[in-house]
Amino acid sequence: MVNEMSTQILNILKDRKATRAFSSAKLPEEMINQLMDAAQLSASCFNNQPWRFLFLTEESALEKGRMALSKGNGWAKEALLLVVGFTKPDLDCQLPDGRNYFQFDLGMAVQNILLQATELNLVARPMAGFSQDVIRQEFDIPKEFEIMVMVAIGFEGNINEMDEKLQAKSKEPRKRNPLPANFFINNYE
Repeated sequence: MVNEMSTQILNILKDRKATRAFSSAKLPEEMINQLMDAAQLSASCFNNQPWRFLFLTEESALEKGRMALSKGNGWAKEALLLVVGFTKPDLDCQLPDGRNYFQFDLGMAVQNILLQATELNLVARPMAGFSQDVIRQEFDIPKEFEIMVMVAIGFEGNINEMDEKLQAKSKEPRKRNPLPANFFINNYE
């Protein structure tokens, strides 16, 4: 019975585009604001909202952001929106047992951006392959912030215009572990 059930969120998650092909169409300001609103509505420990996002939309800012991308993420240079996510420990809950929530809460806000982008029929790909130092230097982000993620966002482009290796990667079906590999009920085995 559960497998037959469908929810709006599951449908959005299944529809998320994993392509690396971006169109040259600029995102309307309204869409960019919706992405910001989605992140801002994220849950956080004691509503601390520790996320900080830098949205790169103008060509000069995009060029600076593109300089930070690793060679493996060169495809992201075509995106007309790059989002940098950063935070720092003292913006969020720090529990006596050593757990810090700042990264977790930033991650949830990034997920909201991905969900909203999917609902808007956009491609949104988070990346770890970038230089924090370049981002920090080019945008004057203070050293106490941890720059955790960059997200390339845009309208879907033509996969056939990419090199063959990227075409193949973009066409691969998403693979997920079977549920028992990651989920446990009532005890850990």
